[in-house]
Amino acid sequence: MGKTIGLSGALESYYSAHACREPAILAELRAETAKLGGESAMQIGPEQGAFMSLLVKLMGARRAIEFGTFTGYSSLALALAGVERITCADISKDWTDVARRYWERAGVAERIDLHLDGGQAVIARLLTRGEAGGFDLAFIDADKAGYDDYYEGALQLLRHGGLVLVDNTLWGGDVADPAKRDADTEAIRALNAKIVRDARVEMCLVPICDGLTMARKT
Repeated sequence: MGKTIGLSGALESYYSAHACREPAILAELRAETAKLGGESAMQIGPEQGAFMSLLVKLMGARRAIEFGTFTGYSSLALALAGVERITCADISKDWTDVARRYWERAGVAERIDLHLDGGQAVIARLLTRGEAGGFDLAFIDADKAGYDDYYEGALQLLRHGGLVLVDNTLWGGDVADPAKRDADTEAIRALNAKIVRDARVEMCLVPICDGLTMARKT
């Protein structure tokens, strides 16, 4: 039985050097976000951005929704990969102002609709407009307490064959530590357990960065 390889030392350095080819503008955004200190950990890694970009190209995704935009790395990666319309849901003007600057620099700002009233409000608005089944891809990387709501909303908004990507599903290893009982860890555990038995999707949890769960709507 194959086992996931732990990365450390020389292997981790080798992996970092060979995992992906990061576009220059994404590398610049990552460097600027790093100046935020501890909060920069909310940004996805370059190898995850590359993985998501390949998924976009492989499935021909044209319309996406993102829950949790932060400084814009994931949305910019999706746009550079060819997504024609991206709906972004967040609550922070300060962080998304950084995102807006990079969207403008990359020439993709006109393809991105940013909403700052949170994911639940955006889901309700889109469904009221009759947008159910109109999206190809959903990426969830926001407040963990809202993950289940975003997952359920994403399934309504996605077409059949559409893909939900859920970030942080390994949560730094805390999901496997029974001593960790905080609300965020419990929320991720609950969603992991739900997805693995959810007959509405085909799924796979990929151990890239902090864990990325892929769930294809059947």
